[in-house]
This record gives sequence, C-alpha cells and structure tokens, in this order.
Amino acid sequence: MDAPVHLAKVRTVTDRLTHNLRSDALDNRERILDAARALFATEGLHVPMREIARRAGVGPATLYRRFPTKEALATEAFKDQMRACEVIVEEGLADPDPWRGFCLVIERICELHARDRGFTAAFMSTFPHALDFAASRASTLNAAAELARRAKAAGRLRRDFVLDDLILVIMAHTGIHAATPAGRVAASRRFAALAIEAFRASPDASPLPPAGRLSPVPPIPFTT
Repeated sequence: MDAPVHLAKVRTVTDRLTHNLRSDALDNRERILDAARALFATEGLHVPMREIARRAGVGPATLYRRFPTKEALATEAFKDQMRACEVIVEEGLADPDPWRGFCLVIERICELHARDRGFTAAFMSTFPHALDFAASRASTLNAAAELARRAKAAGRLRRDFVLDDLILVIMAHTGIHAATPAGRVAASRRFAALAIEAFRASPDASPLPPAGRLSPVPPIPFTT
C-alpha cells in the first residue's frame, strides 16, 4: 500500500473515532444535566452526586470530570433554565400575532415553573453568588415589554396592563401545590388560562386598581 493512501485511511479512522468520542462526551453531558435537573426538582440540591451519575447512566468519574462540584453542576443546570425562559420570550416576540405570542409566553413560562418545582428558588438560595444574570434578565424584560406593547397596539391586551402584572402572575404561580407532578402541571395550565382571560382586552373590562411596585425576588426570571 502506498504511504499516502495508508496515511489517508489512518486519518479517516482517527477523525471518525474523534467525532464519536466527542459525540459520546456531549451525550454524557446532556444525560448528566437531564438527570440533575430531574433530581434537583424532586429531591432538592442535597441529592448525592453518585445518585445523579447513576440516574444519568455514567460512572462517578465521568460526572466529576465534567462537573467537579455540585455547584458547577447546579449552575450549568440553572443556565439552561434561564436560557429556556429567554427562548420562550423570543418565540413569543417572533409570532406575527402579538396576542398569541403574549399568551404563549404566559402558558409556557408557567409550565416551565411547574416542572421546575422549586429548583430555581433552591439554587438561588444555596448559591446566591454563583451567577450574575442581570444582563440576561434585563434583555428578557425588554423583550416581554415590547411584546406587551405590540399586543396593546393590536387591541388585544388591556390598556392598563403593566409589566409588573406579569411578574405578579409568575410570583403567584409559585404558590401552586399538587399531589402529583401531573396535577401540578394541570393546575398550572388552568392558572395560566385564568391569567390570560384577566389580561384580555374587552369593551366591558373593569379598570384595574393602581399597580404597586414589586420588590425584587431573585428566583423569578422577570424581576428587576
């Protein structure tokens, strides 16, 4: 076999192995994060790292190689949670029907929190200085405010709506409790539907009382 041909075959095999290794490493990372989010939501942040590794189907060494500490793992899981919130608002803003986009944001943010089951609050309480997400929060707030402006201009969102009303809905939503995860999600969807009806513009809608300025609550993605 000519040397150049042999070398080309070696490179092909090496590239394929490298790609497979990278894919496996990426798969391991996603499995670990999926398992961590599920266990953090149901068991809290005290869940052992070994249990997370077992649920993810990886060895403890693989887990610690990717995430040396529980704080590192929880922080990465929380970043994904933040990004999910950002994506929901971006999708709402991208909808050509601003009222439909506004409703989507309420429904999906509520469902995100229903499935979160306290992870965000636990993370912020346990690791209060792990992340500085002011820029991300401000960007999400601005996008939500723009979506509300468009929905008002379309005549679908009541004129006296203010952004703090949306924050208030999310804060109230954290009080939902249910016997099962499915029951919590079902209650969340009903809550979101009631909130949407309260925000819908209609000729006979009674004026809202004056809006109160809300204090910052770190676990809520929309707060200041």
